[in-house]
Amino acid sequence: MKKIISIIITLIIIVIISCFIFINKEDEEKLDKVTVAEVTHSAFYAPWYVAIEKGFFKENGIEIDVILTSGANNVVAAVLSNDVNIGLCGPEATIYVYKEGEKDYVQTFAGLTKRDGQFIVSRKKQDNFKISDLKGKEVLAGRIGGMPELNFENALRNSDIEIEEVNINTTIDFASLSGAFIGGTGDFVNLFEPNATSLEKLGYGYVVASIGKLSGEMPYTAFNARKSYINNNTDLIKRFTKSINEGLKFVEENDAKTIANIIINQFPDTSINDLITIINRYKENDSWLSTTTISKESFENLMNIMIKSGELDKYVPFEDLVINNNE
Repeated sequence: MKKIISIIITLIIIVIISCFIFINKEDEEKLDKVTVAEVTHSAFYAPWYVAIEKGFFKENGIEIDVILTSGANNVVAAVLSNDVNIGLCGPEATIYVYKEGEKDYVQTFAGLTKRDGQFIVSRKKQDNFKISDLKGKEVLAGRIGGMPELNFENALRNSDIEIEEVNINTTIDFASLSGAFIGGTGDFVNLFEPNATSLEKLGYGYVVASIGKLSGEMPYTAFNARKSYINNNTDLIKRFTKSINEGLKFVEENDAKTIANIIINQFPDTSINDLITIINRYKENDSWLSTTTISKESFENLMNIMIKSGELDKYVPFEDLVINNNE
């Protein structure tokens, strides 16, 4: 009798487990799958990772697949070729596509960061660094025409330094900047986190300034997609945007330690203490938007930088390139 009861209990447990598996599988199948190409993997995008790790996307019926795609030009290329649905990169890339006359061009539908997230890293320790110390020095700044390089030039202009007074090296690929600097190239290098802190810990450099503070506010990093994808997936785009807004709100309302503990799985090679330091740096520099809305004024600030740098000859229509979903 005991044996029969044991068998019945075992069968009931199996049935219950099977039901849970079936229900979970059914729930997963209901999720809209979205592939996102991100230009770099950095705590600079903390609200994005909070939205993933806190399950905000799943709550809004979305399953996220992230692909690291170095360089904003490569991100938009992946979007245009339909290899990914959405790209996370600088909106300057969407302007270049628009200017090329692409009919199904790329639009920005949700902002994330509102200033540059790079830090100037010096090869030598400088306690009283001034941006004028860059005169006559070689600075590794990434690809010409990209947001990192454009903002660095703008930071120089804001400090009344002529671009020609600094030896700006734009020959090194964005992903190779740290390696090149460690290898002995350049006097300074502009890096996002966690690379800046990593170099500092290894003794290869010292963080001396924030380019974001020196350059000012603009839509620095945002989520972009083909015009047709946005038009054909209006509800999905709204749910995606809602998830990012929830991530932005969480980051705004919580301290660096709380945020770091949530996103630490995204940075397995970074210690929790380093991650807290990094997030505090970005909080102190007011790096993130409070909502995903991108204003016309901030978008024009971006275009002003591009025009001053000779990367753009005139304004492009804000209404064509930016779709806000918070209104």
